[in-house]
Amino acid sequence: MTLTDLQPLLEQFLAAPTPGGGVPNPGGGVAPPGVVSTNVLEILQWIAWFATAACVGGILYSAAKMALAHRRGDDTNVAQLGWVFAGCLLIGSASAIVGALIV
Repeated sequence: MTLTDLQPLLEQFLAAPTPGGGVPNPGGGVAPPGVVSTNVLEILQWIAWFATAACVGGILYSAAKMALAHRRGDDTNVAQLGWVFAGCLLIGSASAIVGALIV
């Protein structure tokens, strides 16, 4: 099967009507009633705290590794620190990213 054989199938799939007349709009969502809402929020806050602690630990680990490599005269690995910073940036802006995607 070649790409030219797949093109009519893809066009047929894309032209097919969706059930319900389109993509459903979930709106802003509704929090679950009662205790579930507060428990979910508390779990998310714990996850955010652990993720922040992991970021701090990752920076300390990378810095210690770079210091030891410099003392030994080895080449330092700055890329590892860059990846840790990228993870910290994603964790710090997770709420804003999700908010922008949902709106």
